[in-house]
Amino acid sequence: MQTVKMVVTGPFSAGKTQFIQSVSEIDVVDTERKVSRADERSVKEATTVAMDYGRITVDEDLVLYLFGTPGQKRFEFMWEILSEGMLGFIVMVDSTRPETFREARSILETFRAYSPTPYVVAANKQDIKDAWDTEDMRHALRLDKQIKLLPCIATKKDSVKTVLLELLYRILEEMETEG
Repeated sequence: MQTVKMVVTGPFSAGKTQFIQSVSEIDVVDTERKVSRADERSVKEATTVAMDYGRITVDEDLVLYLFGTPGQKRFEFMWEILSEGMLGFIVMVDSTRPETFREARSILETFRAYSPTPYVVAANKQDIKDAWDTEDMRHALRLDKQIKLLPCIATKKDSVKTVLLELLYRILEEMETEG
C-alpha cells in the first residue's frame, strides 16, 4: 500500500476545509474555531486553527492523506509542521478575492522553501460570477506557464478530484525521474 501526503494551503477563506470535506471518505478532522472579534471583517463564521485532515482511497494500492493548513498568518507556525513528509501541495486561491492573491503567492513561496515538492494552484470559486479568469490570475500570481493553475469548485467532488489527480500525476512523474 502506497500512501501519499498532500497539503492543501492558501489564504484565509480560500476553501481549503471545503475542498477536503468534498472528497474525504472519512469524517474530516478539523480544528475550526469561531472567528474572533479581530476578524470581524471576515467572510465566514469559523477558521481552521491547527489543521484539517481527510483521506481518500484512490485504489487498493494508493491512499491520499490530505492535510489542510490554517490560512491566517498568526497560525503559520503550523505550516512547517504540516509540510513535513508531504509529497506535494495545493495552493487554494479564492478567484473572487484578488486582495488575497499577494498572500497566496507568499504562501506558495513559503511552502516551496519548506520542500521543493510538486505543487499545483487551484483557482477556487470559478462558478461565481465575479471570479477572475484563470489566465488573469496566472498573471496576477506571477506563475510560470509550466505551473498548473486549475479551475476549481471546492464544493464539487469531481472538481476537487481533478485537482488532486493533477497533483498526483506530478508527484508520480517526479518519483519516476528520481527513481
